[in-house]
Amino acid sequence: MLTPERHQLMLKLLKEKELVKVQEFIEVTGASESTIRRDLSQLEEEQLLKRVHGGASLIQKKRIELSVIEKADKNVEDKQRIAEYAASLIHEGDCIFLDAGTTTYEMIPFLKQKDVVVVTNGLMHLNLMLKEGITLYLTGGALKHKTGALIGNGALLSLEQYRFDKCFMGANGIHHQYGYTTPDPEEALIKQTAMKLSHESYILADSTKFFETSFAKIADLHAATVITNELPQEVLIQYANKTDIKVVKL
Repeated sequence: MLTPERHQLMLKLLKEKELVKVQEFIEVTGASESTIRRDLSQLEEEQLLKRVHGGASLIQKKRIELSVIEKADKNVEDKQRIAEYAASLIHEGDCIFLDAGTTTYEMIPFLKQKDVVVVTNGLMHLNLMLKEGITLYLTGGALKHKTGALIGNGALLSLEQYRFDKCFMGANGIHHQYGYTTPDPEEALIKQTAMKLSHESYILADSTKFFETSFAKIADLHAATVITNELPQEVLIQYANKTDIKVVKL
């Protein structure tokens, strides 16, 4: 297989899966590991992908945002482990905020045995919380169809009526210089407000979100603890003096 053909196949696989391990590239192309690693270095130099621990991911556009349906089946196992650990931090009697994200959605089954009160702006969370019998308050606001989030002035006004022990949120980018970011300024404002109203704040994100930036800033890194999956040691060192990172082993 010629190099351009291999690169095209690798990029096609990335578009389908968003995050691809080195071994998957090897299986699809039939190339050696050393060849694949050279290919990844070249494609990263051309800004066509971003290398991550054990593989590669697509580079995010600043305002591009996947729908909740598109995100739901990506990195599911990582999200579930991160969500389970996040739920373990919640104590009996806590009042928490869950934002409208697919990783925070995965927390819901782990909350049913806890005596907690949940406030959310995530419409997609509603049915599962009702099923699990969780005490729930839904913010007002305008519905953003792409993500199922309630946003806008109505969401902010209702959110400001509460105070939280903990809030749990997603982010599209976690950058050592630019902090936590997301594509939509209105969603960023909801996240900012929830953090200000919470005693403790947590960002739930898999390793592909590191070194990424999106359009709208949520907060500086020190404003929240990051819960993520396995990261290379050099990444942990680079972020260590910026914020606390809890790594969930898979």
